[in-house]
Amino acid sequence: MKLYVLRFNQDDPKKCTAAKLVKFNIARDIRNTNKKNLVLDPFADKILIPKDKFLFNSIVGIDCSWNLTDQTFAKKFIGIKRKLPPLLAGNSVNYSKLNKLTTAEAIAGSLFILGLKQDALELLDKFKWGHTFYELNQNLLDEYSKLDSEDEVEDILREYGLSK
Repeated sequence: MKLYVLRFNQDDPKKCTAAKLVKFNIARDIRNTNKKNLVLDPFADKILIPKDKFLFNSIVGIDCSWNLTDQTFAKKFIGIKRKLPPLLAGNSVNYSKLNKLTTAEAIAGSLFILGLKQDALELLDKFKWGHTFYELNQNLLDEYSKLDSEDEVEDILREYGLSK
């Protein structure tokens, strides 16, 4: 699976996980998305499920500041937009906050859900907190990777005490 990042350079460059993904040749920088991209969008209407894997040929992580997500995602990105089901952040800035993921965590989460566990683990190995993200979410990721429909997400969240 090809991985791309679209960076807006809104955060501390030293903490930018997208830049690190590019540095280690895990992902490539792009300027625009296309209709064959899975665009990870926390405001998308649909949740990513395993069978979505056949709709696209690459994953794009949009790298922006959480303080500017509303403005950034108001832009019209072309592609298949999906949000991740709820996951806990493993990074030190947003540790254990629900859905406050870095670009690397979002891409890794999508790889897990799509059945590309080894690729996700290799990506997470590049970050000192990568194992923490996996440990916090291992059971959820295993459950999400078995989803047949997004309707099942609420049952999983209830089972793990994460439901509203």
